[in-house]
Amino acid sequence: MGLPALEFSDCYLDSPQFRDRIKSHEAELEKTNKFIKDLIKDGKALIQAMKNLSVAKKKFAESLNEFKFQCIGDAETDDEIHIARSLQEFAGVLRSLEDERGRLIENAGDVLISPLERFRKEQIGAAKADSQVDVVRQHFYEVSLEYVFRVHEVQERKMFEFVEPLLAFLQGLFTFYHHGYELAKDFGHFKTPLQISIQNTRDRFEGTRSEVESLMKKMKANPQEHQSISPYTMEGYLFVQKKSPFGSSWVKHYCTYQKEAKKVTMVPFDQKTGGKIGDEETFTLKSCIRRKTDSIEKRFCFDVEGVDRATTITMQALSEEDRRLWIEAMDGREPVYNLNKDNPISEGAAQLDKVGFDLVKKCIRAVEERGINEQGLYRIAGVNSRVQKLLGLLMGSVDVDLETSTEWEIKTITSTLKHYLRVLPAPLMTFQLQHSFIKAAKLDHPESRLSEIHKYVHRLPEKNRAMLEITIKHLAKVSKNHKQNLMTVANLGVVFGPTLLRPKEETVAAIMDIKFQNIVVEILIENHEQIFQIVPETATIQPNVTLSSAQRKSFECKPPLCSQRPLMLFPENSNENEKQKNITNSSTESVVIAAVNASLNAKTHRQSVHSLGSCDTETSTVKLERPNSLTKLLIPSLLSIIPRSSTAIGTYVMTFHCRIFA
Repeated sequence: MGLPALEFSDCYLDSPQFRDRIKSHEAELEKTNKFIKDLIKDGKALIQAMKNLSVAKKKFAESLNEFKFQCIGDAETDDEIHIARSLQEFAGVLRSLEDERGRLIENAGDVLISPLERFRKEQIGAAKADSQVDVVRQHFYEVSLEYVFRVHEVQERKMFEFVEPLLAFLQGLFTFYHHGYELAKDFGHFKTPLQISIQNTRDRFEGTRSEVESLMKKMKANPQEHQSISPYTMEGYLFVQKKSPFGSSWVKHYCTYQKEAKKVTMVPFDQKTGGKIGDEETFTLKSCIRRKTDSIEKRFCFDVEGVDRATTITMQALSEEDRRLWIEAMDGREPVYNLNKDNPISEGAAQLDKVGFDLVKKCIRAVEERGINEQGLYRIAGVNSRVQKLLGLLMGSVDVDLETSTEWEIKTITSTLKHYLRVLPAPLMTFQLQHSFIKAAKLDHPESRLSEIHKYVHRLPEKNRAMLEITIKHLAKVSKNHKQNLMTVANLGVVFGPTLLRPKEETVAAIMDIKFQNIVVEILIENHEQIFQIVPETATIQPNVTLSSAQRKSFECKPPLCSQRPLMLFPENSNENEKQKNITNSSTESVVIAAVNASLNAKTHRQSVHSLGSCDTETSTVKLERPNSLTKLLIPSLLSIIPRSSTAIGTYVMTFHCRIFA
């Protein structure tokens, strides 16, 4: 219920009812005055809290801006670079937001606190003069009229002069939050790719973590088999005896020994700080003798003599086994721990031969015919026993129907294809070029990555490149159906990166490079037409790797490809006279054949990958891009020097002359 109105006519009467109404108005003014005082106090506390919050957020933004991520390895992926840059982006957004908050705080005193103080003192304070009015009212009724007018005025003015500053302050808050909303919208173009990068990095982390954990378990089970390749024959901690006039002491050293140069290096080690405490000492080994247990108070000791040292050094190994390894290494005998020999490929292992090409093509046809849209294609593994059985059948040249028969699941077929690529003696992209591909993926600019990978692909041996082309073209088809099978280019990179670019050694550093292996495969899939159809100018094809005995046996049993056979001459008459003419002109014939072969080999298109591994004996038609300038000059000259009697040779050369210039 509202306050009763104060009538001017009641001022002359000054009745008790009129005084009660005056008191009710005065009580309301007192209540309003107290409320405004509390509001001013809370407003000042709010402004101070906002100042503290702004200072804390600015400090937080400064910390974000100064922090720099350190990657494992010598390069970062695009996703890792994006994530690392995100902290500076966050800091910029927070700074912009706090700048707007600072303007709000700066104006809060003028917008909110000062108007409320002024209204409380000038309006409400002026109206609270009831005690003076009581004295004056006894003699001057006119003063009562002024007082009533003043009370009414204050009651009405508080409706806008009290609320208006609050509205202005809220408007400042709304402006601040609207600025935050605009910043959020502007931040959207960075946020979405950042979320994708975070997800990609999380996926890579999960894969890398499982690989590192698996390696850790292997090393726990058998640490000797997983020692890293080192330039030193032997290395590790030894205690070296230091003699002095007051006695002897044992100082821990990290020692290395290089058998070829017979160089021993010792670096003193402080066990408390965990670092070296002096300069390293190097000398040339002369001899090493095991100390008997009863000749010294310490166990596991041996004496070492240096060529350029006058005194003998007594060393203590960590265990009897450790001492045995050191002694064997320094005697020049082969150490038992050295397992850095290439594992021989067993007879019947997977090879890049006709059987291998047929296996891959058959699996690819089956996948593209039956399961190109199956979810998780190549990511969901098949049952190992079934995979081994199918791989054995296909490598045994058994005719297995994969395209129409439902006996073999798609996941079994895809796992068989992946397993075949894994059990090759060397990865499809070779150990020799593995580091080059990884280095190319670490380049800053996408164009440079593509150019370098393009160049290295054409440096692969012919069979490796052909098999890689078959595989990548198939993966490109799989990725085009990613809406159905959920296998995007990135997912296929995760699956096939470690398979096509597996490292020679299983180390933590190699596992950290898996993300770059994935990037290489992604680039191959996205740019397969350019990479495989266009030969870069700088490409140099490397020779095929040395064949094992099984490979040589398999290779020698097969007839040569049509493009590998020498050109043959078939004269019409085979009598003795013709044979004698052929023998007489054999030198001329060899020159002609060599010239034609050179021209054909220089300008013949690379055969389609679908014909690789074929042993077709029919003569294939040779297509040339354009005649070689040397061929244009050489063949007419050869025609002029061929004897008239060499009809077969002349006819043969004329045939190729016509083909080349057609």
